[in-house]
This record gives sequence, C-alpha cells and structure tokens, in this order.
Amino acid sequence: MQTSVFATIKARNGREDEVREALLALISPTRAEEGCINYDLHQSESDPRIFIFYENWRSRRDLDEHLRKAHIQDFLERAEALLEGPVDIQLFRKIG
Repeated sequence: MQTSVFATIKARNGREDEVREALLALISPTRAEEGCINYDLHQSESDPRIFIFYENWRSRRDLDEHLRKAHIQDFLERAEALLEGPVDIQLFRKIG
C-alpha cells in the first residue's frame, strides 16, 4: 500500500542556506531508490527556516529501506548541529 510522508525540518537561525544545500543533496539519490514515487522539497515563504519534504513511496517497506540509506543517515548525524529540533515525520495513507 502506498505511503505518503510529510517531513518538516526547521533550520537553526542562520543555518538556512546550509540546511537547504544538505536537503537538496538528498533528492537525486532518493529519487533513484526502488519504490520512490516522488520526493519533493519545499521551503516556507513566510519562514525560510522551515522546509517540508512531500514524499510518496510504493510501500512502507520501501520507506523503511530509504530511512536506512547512507545519505539519509549521514544527514541525520549532522541534524543536531543544523536543526532547531528533530525532523517531524508524519505518515499518511491515501484514502480517496
């Protein structure tokens, strides 16, 4: 069953450009992953520190595999220094 993800990321003050670059670097390898339907990054117009990934995965298993990939783990290791808090990951299932 397809899984949709809204992942909200908030950069620390003054780290917006660094976070944007780190997040942009995740796009190409993620889109090449098995099961990735789309992986789209957005930045808030009202607060440039806030980024959202909107993702769709063929299955929850594909998403779980994605979260174990080296490029994601590398970003998460750097996250404490770059982000104001943990990444907020919300999972959804398409119902209509």
